[in-house]
Amino acid sequence: MTDTATGANTADEQGRYVIPGGEFTRDQRYIATRITADGRDGYPVEPGRYRLVVSRACPWASRAVIVRRLLGLERALPMAVAGPTHDARSWTFDLDPDGRDPVLGIERLQDAYFARFPGYERGITVPAIVDVTTGKVVTNDYAPMTIDLSLEWTAHHRPGAPELYPAALRAEIDEVNAVVFKDVNNGVYQCGFAGSQRAYEAAYRRLFARLDDLSERLATRRYLVGDTITEADVRLFTTLVRFDAVYHGHFKCNRQKLAEMPVLWAYARDLFATPGFGDTVHFGHIKSHYYEVHRDINPTGVVPAGPDLSGWLTPHGREELGGRPFGDGTPPGPVAPGETVPSLTAEPVT
Repeated sequence: MTDTATGANTADEQGRYVIPGGEFTRDQRYIATRITADGRDGYPVEPGRYRLVVSRACPWASRAVIVRRLLGLERALPMAVAGPTHDARSWTFDLDPDGRDPVLGIERLQDAYFARFPGYERGITVPAIVDVTTGKVVTNDYAPMTIDLSLEWTAHHRPGAPELYPAALRAEIDEVNAVVFKDVNNGVYQCGFAGSQRAYEAAYRRLFARLDDLSERLATRRYLVGDTITEADVRLFTTLVRFDAVYHGHFKCNRQKLAEMPVLWAYARDLFATPGFGDTVHFGHIKSHYYEVHRDINPTGVVPAGPDLSGWLTPHGREELGGRPFGDGTPPGPVAPGETVPSLTAEPVT
């Protein structure tokens, strides 16, 4: 039996994420409009015209945050950060003064969706890109979104921006991304939102079999594809960085912690230490979202005090495998003003 639940950032009409008796099937009906250099969908790339709406809690949104920073698109594509929790209706801008995004002037992301699609019935998800000139959402299709940042926004990349989706490696990147999405990115949700023992155990087996395969792949190579960071590394990282904090316990992905999988743990720490990755991660927001929002999994809403995060700062030793993180490019500069996240030493435990 397969029941359809909505996307990771939305619940059904009763606020449930788990459909009893069934398996979790992600609703992947996204707004497929593209923002392109030639404007073929009616939305040309224009610096300052659009606003990227994210939550630092969400792994799908975190992809866009990382890619935007690696490519140096902060000025061309300003960012709005929603709070880590939401109700069944929408993400809210409760981190901003008066609870409104200062540019869009809205309290809830759903307002931008309804402005373009009155009565929009699918998930009000992040990341989303909103046209500031009209206040209407353009797209929430997260998979092509980061590819377009790499390929369509090139005129606005910083000097030294890395090639995250190089032409010669695209077929291999796409192949890796497909299995990582199926078994890992989405696999942790299939464990956590499983409505039956059978569905849970099947997802659990697929998840850890894929993590074992990835461990073997990364044992002799620093990055997933080629010898530089690519889109594939970004997509795997956003799940790995949440693994011990939420997926291991909250989603019952508990064969091992990430910290007990030596190759993947070192790989994740290597990326975490790379400018553009760890400096975008807010563990407090991550934990608040999962444990407070998913009340059918965690009815009390109590947020765990752990795990100890200091291990993320320990030496990883992956330099011995060679590789050039940014290829012929350079690391991004300091985090833009107003976009910093708490350091691990300053991170609150809840």
